[in-house]
Amino acid sequence: MFIPIEKTNDKFKNYELLLETLPFYLNEGDPWYTTLSNASAMLNYFMDDINWVGFYKLEGEKLYLASFIGLPACTEIMLGRGVCGVSAAKKETLIVKDVHDFEGHIACDSNSQSEIVIPMIINAQLFGVLDIDSPVKNRFDDTDQQYLEAVVRVIVDKLS
Repeated sequence: MFIPIEKTNDKFKNYELLLETLPFYLNEGDPWYTTLSNASAMLNYFMDDINWVGFYKLEGEKLYLASFIGLPACTEIMLGRGVCGVSAAKKETLIVKDVHDFEGHIACDSNSQSEIVIPMIINAQLFGVLDIDSPVKNRFDDTDQQYLEAVVRVIVDKLS
């Protein structure tokens, strides 16, 4: 059961609270979809100014929609296409300050203005990506990258 945690107006403190409480909602041995579902909910709770948060899981040469919170989204993305596909292919975090300036951006929610995608690597293999969209341009920065990469490490530890 979720026990409400009082958030603050401080992004740093909210990320610290997220990192502190997230492990309590991710159980060793749970199926990947259970882990990603609770992670999506926790990210959605602790992050402000986002309109979509979720995961795409790699199957073959495509990323397939997995657990998420937001409007219905694209169900499959080829590696190398869109922000998620490019992040997955490069195995590196991408911050897009204005999605309209990203060539080949795949628009799943027309309200999205900026995006961050973090690859999930398990045993040197790409598992999938964490994708977060915002209706605000320039929403994501180096602080978000640092903390969200730490969040992904917590999730990956539970999945491996």
